[in-house]
Amino acid sequence: MPDADEGRRVPEQFAGGRMSRRRHPTPVLPPPSPHSSAPIDPTVDISVEDAAAPQGRMLEVDDVTLTFGGVTALDHVSFHINTGEILGLIGPNGAGKTTCFNVMTGVYQPTSGNVRFLGEPLKGRKRFEITRLGIARTFQNIRLFSNMTALENVMVGADAHHTTGIVGALLRSPKHRHEEAEGYERAQHLLAFMGLQRRSNELARNLPYGDQRRLEIARALATNPKLVCLDEPAAGFNPAEKAKLMDLIHEIRDQGYTVLLIEHDMKLVMGATDRIVVLEFGRKIAEGTPAEIQDNPAVIAAYLGVDEDAS
Repeated sequence: MPDADEGRRVPEQFAGGRMSRRRHPTPVLPPPSPHSSAPIDPTVDISVEDAAAPQGRMLEVDDVTLTFGGVTALDHVSFHINTGEILGLIGPNGAGKTTCFNVMTGVYQPTSGNVRFLGEPLKGRKRFEITRLGIARTFQNIRLFSNMTALENVMVGADAHHTTGIVGALLRSPKHRHEEAEGYERAQHLLAFMGLQRRSNELARNLPYGDQRRLEIARALATNPKLVCLDEPAAGFNPAEKAKLMDLIHEIRDQGYTVLLIEHDMKLVMGATDRIVVLEFGRKIAEGTPAEIQDNPAVIAAYLGVDEDAS
């Protein structure tokens, strides 16, 4: 039977601090499409178009409970995300992480409690309304339009804020053409930022797995969000790809976005995030900086399955 010190030992997946951030050279963009109204700026600026988000708390999860029949998936969960930070949401399998994402993005409606984004309650809002407010997400299982090109997939994201309707699109109104050109240019910028510009005309289904993951992030960013929610973006990545992903997450934040990250790889979480919230069985059991979380007995017990009160 392990003694108390052994039971509280920090697991290997928590080892390692923040990794160094490497900067990649700015890619050169391909020539613009014939329907583009202006040349593309090669500086690849993908920053938030509306940078008017106030400082302080961007999103608040307030005492949220979600039940499915007799099963409680989330149990009075509360936490917040500050503007401009990278928050990690972690926990063992079945802890309620993705369920929490689904409540925040309108897939599920909470049984009680609420989620507020920039002070606006999200309860009762449809998914497309939440997207337009400024929240975008990726998924555990990649959800791309497999028979569309990489460029077309990202342009679909840009369509989220288009205001011309079906009639304007069919008649190719000046406003529609302008929005289409803007969407094309933003999509090209995002593909370049992700290192995918040379694959812009390839079908999504033909891209390597890692490129499909990056393409999904590019599509999320195309909606011009303020908050980007990444659900296990490193799933299936090798160590080198995970290191590059850590750099990418920091660079996304540097462009003005706020990031919420669900991830099982603790080295990535510890190196990428500013703060971490830990769930277990639908309840929040800890919150703090990476250093505080990796030394938290309740978190270590949750991951190792040991009694935190063992003596």
